[in-house]
Amino acid sequence: MEILRTENLVKTYGKDENAFNAVDGISMTVEKGEFVAIVGASGSGKSTLMHIIGGVDRPTSGSVFIDGNEINKMNNDKLAIFRRRQIGIVYQFYNLIPILTAEENVTLPMDLDGQSIDQERLNDVFGSLGIEDKRKSLPNELSGGQQQRVSIARAIINNPALLLADEPTGNLDSKAANDIMDILKLTNKKYDQTIIMITHDPELARQADRIIRIQDGRITEEV
Repeated sequence: MEILRTENLVKTYGKDENAFNAVDGISMTVEKGEFVAIVGASGSGKSTLMHIIGGVDRPTSGSVFIDGNEINKMNNDKLAIFRRRQIGIVYQFYNLIPILTAEENVTLPMDLDGQSIDQERLNDVFGSLGIEDKRKSLPNELSGGQQQRVSIARAIINNPALLLADEPTGNLDSKAANDIMDILKLTNKKYDQTIIMITHDPELARQADRIIRIQDGRITEEV
């Protein structure tokens, strides 16, 4: 079942002779439960594409459909609610709130949305990601790999349609990076979580189900 479709996405920066397309006519689809890696050099447009898919930025033209919803046509309030409920994002630098415990960071999206906490799922996620004993720890009491596990838990706690991971291992040593890749693959298989991962590392990309290569804002290869 198709969970994501983009149609001729364009993102233009600058004007007149200074205008350039960071994303230049990208059309792609992702099926539910897929683990897709988007690969490209710095400046290729891969992060801009992820921001558009995630509703963080809007395209200059084209459309993004997530689970049948055309998100670029939503107003800001509706898009904010949709993002909170249907899109999980994992960043390179974790983006945890330092004064909140690991558990409070994970449940924050549900608290903001006025949802009750599903304790069974919360317990399952913490256990599956290997951070059950870190629930009451503050971010500065955790290693980088543990902080990224908390970030992943926060991103999937709502069972979103999409999990977007932007260079999720870029701030970690090789062992912690491998552990996070194992966690992402576990999340993909155990929860049937659709994942789109941005990376410049071909070794990490090869662990995904499918690789999309981007150069100069365009898809150059799919394998």
